[in-house]
Amino acid sequence: MKLPEPAPKWQSILETSIEKIMDIINTGKLNNIIAKANDEYVYWDKLKYFKFPEGIGSEFAWGYLKLNRSQQLKKINIKDKKGDFFKYWLPDSVLRDLHYIDQQASGQILVDDPSTHTGEKERYLVSSIMEEAIASSQLEGAATTREKAKAMLREGKKPENTSEQMILNNYITIKNIKDLLKEPLSGELIRKIHASIVKDTLENPEAVGRFRKPDEEVQVVDENDGQVLYDPPKAEELEERIAALCNYINSSAENEFVHPVIKAIILHFNIGYIHPFVDGNGRTARALFYWFLLKNKYWLFEFLSISRILLRAPAQYARSYLYTELDDLDLTYFVTYNLRAICLSLESLKQYLAKKQQEIKESQKFIRKYPGLNHRQYELLYHAISHSDAVYSIQYIQNTYDIVYQTARADLLSLEKDGFLEKTKIGKKFVFIPTKNIHSKLKGIK
Repeated sequence: MKLPEPAPKWQSILETSIEKIMDIINTGKLNNIIAKANDEYVYWDKLKYFKFPEGIGSEFAWGYLKLNRSQQLKKINIKDKKGDFFKYWLPDSVLRDLHYIDQQASGQILVDDPSTHTGEKERYLVSSIMEEAIASSQLEGAATTREKAKAMLREGKKPENTSEQMILNNYITIKNIKDLLKEPLSGELIRKIHASIVKDTLENPEAVGRFRKPDEEVQVVDENDGQVLYDPPKAEELEERIAALCNYINSSAENEFVHPVIKAIILHFNIGYIHPFVDGNGRTARALFYWFLLKNKYWLFEFLSISRILLRAPAQYARSYLYTELDDLDLTYFVTYNLRAICLSLESLKQYLAKKQQEIKESQKFIRKYPGLNHRQYELLYHAISHSDAVYSIQYIQNTYDIVYQTARADLLSLEKDGFLEKTKIGKKFVFIPTKNIHSKLKGIK
């Protein structure tokens, strides 16, 4: 990955341009450009390609933009390696995204939508946790396909390699993270989550669930070209840095409000920045991001896979870290990037629900006429209608709905008895498939 180029020294650019600054303030020549640059929250490497008014160069425009931003930035009580404070601010684009997230992420969308009955919620929740586990692991180099990984999780198969073990660990961690919501952020909690994330995946098993030692200095390296992207703080500083981060995240001062989503993103960034472990820092950071939002009752995040959005453009994800470090520790780059990912994930959920609602409208008038089915069986029939090649094993149903083996077996055998499924064998294993006349059977229900 190509590292972002250093930006011009904006203070020195403006020192000799006081009259020009006053003219621009009075005439508003750069107002539209400043608004666009802050809406997208661009760094110098993109701003320099904007089209500027005659007589205004890109370097001066950068200086003027930085002057505008510096007046808005708010320091937080967390420092970088040089002892300077990180900072951020909330441009209109951030406020707009936060408002959208607040509207959607309390879980109301799943309550109001008639397509999301109990079985559908359970299935989508398990599927989302799987997607997050897979994508978060792939961001850190897990080499396996999404399809193979989901099959492993659904069928409860034993991991065949380190990549699959990473995904299984991530799945178990995220699935169980609600058990930790009453705890404050602490070094112990961070290590506990890390231990769950990296179990049986590290070269040195002793590094599981503990901060790195002075002789374990690490670098963040681009896996594609080996380029060093970032040198984390020294191991000797870890305890102090983690303590400062925990104090900031746990603080709820009456005279200062930090939006929970912003805090979650800052937590995510700082675990990556501090890099307290020899490996698994990114997965731990993203798990803590989910933990903090669920702790603050943003329940819909259970149904979102943010990492799947990040995986679409991992270089942009990495740059959002680098822009912050390069540009005066301005966390707004990382904040805006993650907010866009969250909003895209919410939109994906809404599109899924709209599609599901339409499918249900077309089939429920037939299915609901059939008595005696539980919500899982109704859901399975909905799926079977549009997936004639589907294969359902007892273990698949067990893992999909998080139920015991006997309950899953009874669900399938009952549907077979009623003529909706057929039992067959693949290898040595019995499975169930939709009957060829399933549509006719449903339409024949009086």
